[in-house]
Amino acid sequence: MSGQRATYRAAGVDLDAADEAVGRIQPHLQRTHTAQVLDSALTGGYGGLYQLAAGGSRAKPVLVTSTDGVGTKVELARALGRLDTVGVDLVAMVGNDLVCAGAEPLVFNDHLVVGRLVPDEVERIVAGVADGCERAGCALTGGEVAEHPGSLAPGQFDLAGFGVGVVDADAMLGPARVRAGDAIVALASSGPHSNGYSLIRRVTADVDLGADHGLVAQSLGEALLRPTRVYASDCLALAAATDVHALCHVTGGGVPGNLPRGLPEGCGAVVRTATAAVPEVFRVLQRLGGVDEAEMWRVFNMGMGMLAIVADAEHACAALADRGVDAWACGEVVAGQGVQLL
Repeated sequence: MSGQRATYRAAGVDLDAADEAVGRIQPHLQRTHTAQVLDSALTGGYGGLYQLAAGGSRAKPVLVTSTDGVGTKVELARALGRLDTVGVDLVAMVGNDLVCAGAEPLVFNDHLVVGRLVPDEVERIVAGVADGCERAGCALTGGEVAEHPGSLAPGQFDLAGFGVGVVDADAMLGPARVRAGDAIVALASSGPHSNGYSLIRRVTADVDLGADHGLVAQSLGEALLRPTRVYASDCLALAAATDVHALCHVTGGGVPGNLPRGLPEGCGAVVRTATAAVPEVFRVLQRLGGVDEAEMWRVFNMGMGMLAIVADAEHACAALADRGVDAWACGEVVAGQGVQLL
């Protein structure tokens, strides 16, 4: 460094690009705001502000928090040059967890780390986050964009998010409400969602993702980048329409790894896999990788992105159909332990 003046830009951090990126993403935040979102400038912009409604239907409001990421799906998005969908995935992973408590998502913050800050790329990613927030019915009140030269290569990025929801204490969903004899209803997934992508990337490492591999009207790459379905609004509507006891967001570990989280001590579940509307992309992956059927169900959602444990499956399916959601009865809660796939 002798004879040279050190600068932040020379070290790999471009403050001018950061300022441009902040300006470009502000309209995307603002399009998610409701009247409850206050101007963060009131407190110097250090945190997003959201005013909870006084009174109303929640006599004993409980705040519910969740944080998550998109995992290695971001590597696939980067490789294919599609940066506008992983933000939806991020919000879905958090919002779908919040609603499992019966909570309405209120606010969301994202944390984007990049190897080199390119304002256009940052805007495309955050625009996807805003799209996800609109689908989940929550406000994107802030976040962080960090440039990490030397830790990440130019073009590489990672994405995480944090959300807050609210539910009345007497309306919380979960194992305490579940009984043997309850029905299990599956809500259709849009594909792998945001789980299993380390296996997906290994299986497709030497595969042309621009080809369809037997899929209809889309390439394999397009199918793999379909955003995670955001279930929050549909699940809240379902809980308002019928007696929902618990919800289970099917993520890593598949149905057998996640359904036990919604079951009380002394209860197990039977799930009939033949009822599943398995998206064809799963069968393509299975064929390309020679993956066993049991492993497929252990890793992926296999078409069941959310499970609702309800008193009346017929009523629940009808309520979801009215909202255009593909859903079906797939099993029931039984006395015993564990999840049995039939």
